[in-house]
Amino acid sequence: MDDKLPAPQSAPLRDLLRQKLVDSWQAPLPQLTRRDTWIPRIPGKTLAVIGMRRSGKTSLLWQEVARRLEAGTERNWLPMLSLEDERLMAHNPGVELLDQLLETYFQLQPQARQAGAQRGCLFLDEIQRIPGWEGFVRRVMDSEPIDVVVSGSSAEMLSSEIASSLRGRAMEAVVYPFSFRECLRHADLEPDQPSTHWSSAERSRLAHQLELYLQCGGFPEVQGLEERSRRLLLGSYVDSTVLRDVIERHAIRQPLALQWLVRQLLGNGGGGFSLNKLHGALKSQGLAISREHLAELVLHLESAFLIRCVGVVGGSLRRQMTLPRKVVPIDPGLLPLYELEGRRNQGHALETVVLLELQRRGAEVGYLRTGGGFEVDFHARFPDGRRALIQVCADLSDDSTRQRELRALLKALEEPGARGARAMVISLDARAPQGEWPETVAWHNAVAWLLEH
Repeated sequence: MDDKLPAPQSAPLRDLLRQKLVDSWQAPLPQLTRRDTWIPRIPGKTLAVIGMRRSGKTSLLWQEVARRLEAGTERNWLPMLSLEDERLMAHNPGVELLDQLLETYFQLQPQARQAGAQRGCLFLDEIQRIPGWEGFVRRVMDSEPIDVVVSGSSAEMLSSEIASSLRGRAMEAVVYPFSFRECLRHADLEPDQPSTHWSSAERSRLAHQLELYLQCGGFPEVQGLEERSRRLLLGSYVDSTVLRDVIERHAIRQPLALQWLVRQLLGNGGGGFSLNKLHGALKSQGLAISREHLAELVLHLESAFLIRCVGVVGGSLRRQMTLPRKVVPIDPGLLPLYELEGRRNQGHALETVVLLELQRRGAEVGYLRTGGGFEVDFHARFPDGRRALIQVCADLSDDSTRQRELRALLKALEEPGARGARAMVISLDARAPQGEWPETVAWHNAVAWLLEH
């Protein structure tokens, strides 16, 4: 099989690849917090793990290695390699490096090239460092009895580009920062009973943990940090995402306008934004930028997973294009860095957490505005066809607040497009609201709702 390898002068690279493969098999599996990320499992498809920087993509790759080991695949058939290695970069890597890696792997494990019940799998982290990697993955999936799982920088692993470059051969797993349940698991505080079996003490403890999560967020590296260090680290995440995944990636020539836009969007979690108003505000500050370019900047920020946007549900396309879109940061921990009011807003944080949880559960999410102008925070359509109308409110103790939230839901249930949907209010209140409450609307304590799956 040596005749398939590159010329003899590539021996140092071949030796390096051989050593990296052997090291990957002998390295113990890291002890990591188990993630609940939904992973599509479709035979013959590459898995592409994508998400914002520092959200835990490499950890999910290790979790997949462990899953295949538990299913009976031999450890030597599951090499996990990071391609962000200065020794590899010194060889001016291209597709030839990946070809040599594959041939070295089959030299070391010749049985893996024989089709059978078991399949080996190449786990390639930071794959974007190798130009032309997409063609290599397509060819391997088409011609070799081995699976491929890839992950890399969000600047080079955009959802739209994976779809076009891999031509239907890849499925995506989107990694978010820790959910509330994953944060509890990371701290060894995850409850092992459903909410109906929680004691009063456990309810109080979990409510306190949710308050911390709303303030600190779920990025793995910030867990347990004191506030100053946490803010510094989260700010560096935003800065590197904006610089590397937006400014450098798209050759942005108006970085000041982009930085202003980031502050506006991250500081208004759960709020609506209008491109026309943003454009006017930028213009008033002497930052000349076209409305079309502004729309592109918002799209770039969403593609880099820094923000999540949802539009209005129902009506004409013109109505959907005209009404404001809602925006939240990818993690509630980013809100305190940019809140425009200069003070903590629990309602914004809770709305952010609920939207991200709905998306983790696979829901298509928008918001609903009735013909009479009443607005419901979220309309969610789940993969099994269920639909939900959801109002999010930090505190329902005020009667006028409670009536406002219920009025919008009841009006929304009368809309033709909302028939059959379940209506609910999610709040931080420890007990169900007192007084009159319509039978058609359910109330959920936020802690219990976030932990129900």
